Amino acid sequence: QVQLVESGGGLVQAGGSLKLSCAASGRTFSSYAMGWFRQAPGKEREVVAAISWSGGRTYYADSVKGRFTISRDNNKNTVYLQMNSLKPEDTAVYYCAARTSYYANRAYSTPSEYGSWGQGTQVTVSS
Repeated sequence: QVQLVESGGGLVQAGGSLKLSCAASGRTFSSYAMGWFRQAPGKEREVVAAISWSGGRTYYADSVKGRFTISRDNNKNTVYLQMNSLKPEDTAVYYCAARTSYYANRAYSTPSEYGSWGQGTQVTVSS
């Protein structure tokens, strides 16, 4: 099972930007589809963005389209989430997730489709 470690969270003013990183262990990172999810206090975990193993397919929640960009570098075993034009409602703990995807080059958008999770990184957007 792949181990995931997120970084890059913090406190930012509304309208600002942050870039999250998720570093994965193991030599088979390129066979994993990856996703970013978030969970605010009292709310369910929700998808933010997802990317296929090749990087050729992506998925975005409607709430972040045009503001966030997911990308990956399979040579560095890392997936990124560039977050621009941040809003207070983006405040949450952000989690990276992975699942094997040997035969399907697709992005997966629900938490139950993922088997490995990071510990999360806090993002706080002040108004």
